[in-house]
Amino acid sequence: MRRSRISRQRGDNNIGCVLWMLALIVGIMIAWKAVPVKMASANMKDFMIEQAKFAANRKPDVIRKALIKKAALLDLPVDKRDIKVEKPGDFIKMSVEYTVPLEFPGYTYEWHFHHKVDRSIFIF
Repeated sequence: MRRSRISRQRGDNNIGCVLWMLALIVGIMIAWKAVPVKMASANMKDFMIEQAKFAANRKPDVIRKALIKKAALLDLPVDKRDIKVEKPGDFIKMSVEYTVPLEFPGYTYEWHFHHKVDRSIFIF
């Protein structure tokens, strides 16, 4: 009877280890898919802010085309209907809305992004 109690203390039951390894593998798989999409999305937002800084001499159509081109470079599923650029007075308003599907075995997650930039335009 003494041996059976000692063997259980040695870690002969590996279910906890298997569950932790499974959780680690799932976490790595999610990060592998999600981190590049999040980085591309952050780059798109930064590009929008950069475009807003220099929007005084540019028309909304030119800015919209630049946003579409940047989204294509970042492999983001952005269409020209997803981009709104307005210049009411001395302000610029931009919004980009898109959804990126993240495909996992047996499940597809639809990750929705909505970037919005409202800035005043400084005219020199």
